[in-house]
Amino acid sequence: MRLKDKVAIITGAGSGQGKAAAKLFAAEGAKVIIAEWNEQNGKSVEDEINLEGHESLFFQTDVSNEDNIVALVEEVMDRYGRIDIVFNNAGVGFSSRSKYKMASLIETPQRDWNDILSINLNGVYLLSKHVLPIMQKQNYGSIINNSSLNGIVGVPGADAYSAAKGGVVALTRVMAVDYGKYNIRVNCICPGAIDTPMIADVLKNEAFTKAFTSNPLRRVGKPEEIAYAALFLASDESSYITGLIMPVDGGIAAQ
Repeated sequence: MRLKDKVAIITGAGSGQGKAAAKLFAAEGAKVIIAEWNEQNGKSVEDEINLEGHESLFFQTDVSNEDNIVALVEEVMDRYGRIDIVFNNAGVGFSSRSKYKMASLIETPQRDWNDILSINLNGVYLLSKHVLPIMQKQNYGSIINNSSLNGIVGVPGADAYSAAKGGVVALTRVMAVDYGKYNIRVNCICPGAIDTPMIADVLKNEAFTKAFTSNPLRRVGKPEEIAYAALFLASDESSYITGLIMPVDGGIAAQ
C-alpha cells in the first residue's frame, strides 16, 4: 500500500475529485479525514469508505473559516497525533453559478469576488497555515493544492475564479521553497475539464462541451485521473518532487 498508516486531510471530499481522492487514498492504506461542508455528502463518503473496510472520519468544514480549520486540525491531532498529507481540494466553480457570478472582471460583483477568493485561495492558506507547524515538528509532510487550468492559462470569463487559482499556483511555489528544509513537499495539480458536479450543468451546453473537448485527447477527464495524480504526489514515490505545477488537462496547456 502506497499510503499505509498515513493520515490525510482532504478538503471538499464529499464529491467529484475530492471524493475520488478520498476513496483512493483510503484504499492505499491512509486514514482519511473528509473535510467537507455538505454534511450529507461528507457522511456518505465516510460510510462508503468504512464499509469497504478502510478508515475515514468526516468533519464538517468551512475552509474559509479559521476557527473551523483550527477545530479540524485539533480533532485530527487528538485522534491520530500526526498529519502526513493534505489535499487542498475544496473550491467553488461553475456549479456555483446560481450563487456566484462567474464573469469577466467588470461584471463581477465585489462580494462574489471576495467570496470566491475566500474559499478557493484563502482556504488553501488557512489549512496550510495550521498544518505546517505540525509537519515541521514531524520533519515530514506532503501538501497537494488543487488549482485549475484557469490558474496557468488565460481563459475568458470567471475572472475571480482564475485569480484565485492563479494565486494557488504562486502560493504552491513559495511554500515549496520556504518549507523544503523541513522535508515538506508542496505541489499543485491544475485540472482541465473534469466530469464532476462542478461542470455538470455546463456540459449540457453543446458549445461548452465542444470547447472542453478541444484538447489533444478530445475528451473531458475523470475524477479518478486527478485522484491518481494526487496519490503520486502524496506518496513517497514523488519524494524528490516539490514546487511542481502539474497540468492534468488532456494536453490543452501544451497547445
